[in-house]
Amino acid sequence: MRKINIQVLILLFLANVILVISCAVNPVTGKKQIMLMSEEQEIQLGLTYDPQVMATFGAYPDNNLQNFVQTKVNEIGKISHRPNLEYHAKVVDSPVVNAFAVPGGYIYLTRGILAQLNNEAELEGVMAHELGHIAARHTVSQQSKQQLGQLLLIGGMIASEKFAQYAQYALQGMQLLFLKFSRDDERQADALGVEYSTKLGYDARKMADFFKVLQKMSLSESEGGIPTFLSTHPDPGDRYNDVNKQAAEWQTQIGLGSYKVNQDSYLKLINGIIYGEDPKQGYVEGNTFYHPELKFKFSFPNGWKLENSPLQVSITPPDQKALMLFTLSSQKSLEAAVDTTISQYKLTLQGSKRITVNGLQAIMTQCKQVSQDQSTGATQTNMVLSYFISHGGLIYVIHGVSTEADFNNYAGTMNSSMATFSNLTDPSKINVKPKRIQVVTVQRNGPLSDVFAYYRVPQTQYKELSLLNNLELTDQVPVGKLIKIIGE
Repeated sequence: MRKINIQVLILLFLANVILVISCAVNPVTGKKQIMLMSEEQEIQLGLTYDPQVMATFGAYPDNNLQNFVQTKVNEIGKISHRPNLEYHAKVVDSPVVNAFAVPGGYIYLTRGILAQLNNEAELEGVMAHELGHIAARHTVSQQSKQQLGQLLLIGGMIASEKFAQYAQYALQGMQLLFLKFSRDDERQADALGVEYSTKLGYDARKMADFFKVLQKMSLSESEGGIPTFLSTHPDPGDRYNDVNKQAAEWQTQIGLGSYKVNQDSYLKLINGIIYGEDPKQGYVEGNTFYHPELKFKFSFPNGWKLENSPLQVSITPPDQKALMLFTLSSQKSLEAAVDTTISQYKLTLQGSKRITVNGLQAIMTQCKQVSQDQSTGATQTNMVLSYFISHGGLIYVIHGVSTEADFNNYAGTMNSSMATFSNLTDPSKINVKPKRIQVVTVQRNGPLSDVFAYYRVPQTQYKELSLLNNLELTDQVPVGKLIKIIGE
C-alpha cells in the first residue's frame, strides 16, 4: 500500500512539474527553465525560511549595520532584473565568513564576512553577487532540485558508517539554505554582481580582490556551523581575472570618471564588531566547554574534536568511530524529552534510570538503533547512550553513539564525559569578553609589520591580521591610513 501511494505521489508531482515548466521564464536570460515554484510560492518560501534562520543564528545586535545593509540591498534591487521583488538583507551573528541567499529576496551576511571585508565596494560586490543568485532564480532552482531529489529518494537514514548523517540530523532543515551552486550559476552571479555594483557607481574590481582573499582563506576553512563562502559558492575558474575583465568592460560602458571604494567610512562602520567566536554562545578552554549565558560546563575526552554549531555541539574521536551530540530538548520534562527522542530517532529502549548529575535531576538511557543503507540494503546496528539533564528550566540532552561492535570501547569514555555536566559559577568563566575589530590609524609611514609592532600586536597574529587587512606584512602603509587589529 505504501509503495503504491509513493508512486502516485511521484506521478502527481511530476505532472505539476510539467505545468510549472511551461511558464517558468528566467528573469535574466529570458529563457524557459525547470522551476518547481511560481514567484508567489518563492516569496512565501522566503517568508517561511526567514524566521527559522533568525531563530537559529540570531541577528547581530547592531542597528547601524542592519540598517546599512538593508539600504544597500534596496538600492541594488531597484536596478536588478527583478526590481519589483521586495529584498531583505540581514546580518546574522556568526563568525564564519559567508553570505547566502534564500528564495523570495532574502540575503544574509555573517558578521564574520563583514569583519573580513575592507571597504564598501567589496560589500556591494558580495551583496550584488547574492542578489544576482536571486535575480537569476538560482536559489529557487537549487531548492527545486533538492525537493525532487528528496521525493525520489523518500527520506534517508539517521546514521551512516561514520555517523555523518546522525551528526547532521538536527541541521537537515537548514541544509536547504546551503545547497552548493553550480559553477555556471557562480559565473552568472559574478557577472550580475559586477553589473549591478558598477551601475551603482562602485569599483567592482574590489569584488575580485575579495574573492582572492577567500582563496587564501580556503585552506583553513571550518566545517562546523554555517558553511564558508567557498563551500557553497564554488570557484568557477579564474574568478579574479574574469571579474576584473568584466569590471573594466562595464566601467568603459558606463563611463564614470571614478568609482566608489569608501574604505574609511566602511572601516569606521565595522569598528567594534565582534571577531571570531562569541564566548556567550559557548567556548572551549582545554578540554572543557563553557556556556556563560546558560551557565553550564562539561568536559570532553582528550584528543576528541568539538564543533559548536548554532543547533548542537558534536564531539568526535580521531578515528570517527563514535560520536557525542549535545543539544537542547524542546520538551518541558525529562520523561517527555526521553519519549520524543526515542520516537524521533526510531530507537529501541533497552534500559532507563533516574540519576543525579552533580546535583541535577537526570535520566540515563541506553537504546539500540537499527538502520538500513538505502543504496546497498545493508543494515547497521548502533548503540546510543543518552543523558537527559534538567538545568535552569531547560532539558539538555547528550547522546553517545557507536556501532554495536565498537560500543564497549567508547561507552565508558562517553559516560565519564556526560557525567561532568554541571552548573557554571566561576565569574572568570562567565564574564569572558569577545574579541572585537579595532580600527586604528597608522602613525608613521612604514611596512605593515611596523604598524603591528607599534600597536603591540602579538607576532602570532601577524599573518591573520595581514589577511584581515588584505595586505602583506612588507607592504608600505602611509601615515593616516586606517587598518584593523583585534582588541576587546
